Amino acid sequence: MTVGEQVDQTGTGTPPEVLDGPFSTRQLLRIDEALRLADQGSGLVFSVYVGGLDEPVREHAERLHRQLAEPDRSVLIAVSPNQRQLEVVTGKYARKRIPDTYVKLAALSMVASFGGGDLAGGIIQGLDQLASHAGRG
Repeated sequence: MTVGEQVDQTGTGTPPEVLDGPFSTRQLLRIDEALRLADQGSGLVFSVYVGGLDEPVREHAERLHRQLAEPDRSVLIAVSPNQRQLEVVTGKYARKRIPDTYVKLAALSMVASFGGGDLAGGIIQGLDQLASHAGRG
């Protein structure tokens, strides 16, 4: 599932007419493109979650990460703007390619963008930095 997709729970097979959330359509498209480029460029699987995180926040982010199709090869960026929380979770294989030091640098960069009011830009920048650090897979 990519950014902006929602599961059709009505069974009608039609997408929702209005997406509820902090992003414009243009921003969603930019994030989706950044996800695609990160996946293709690194061979890892990148995902973004934006929404509320239950306490403890890290454990909730780790639970979300474990639900991904390939958790060992996955990187999850979980952002809760209202809680002012950011968690980056890397799987076992992904962590070998993106050490914690580089994750922290990307997180600092994202937080700086978020602080300036650019949620989408921060996510896109973080995806680019993490994929660049991972290199070609």
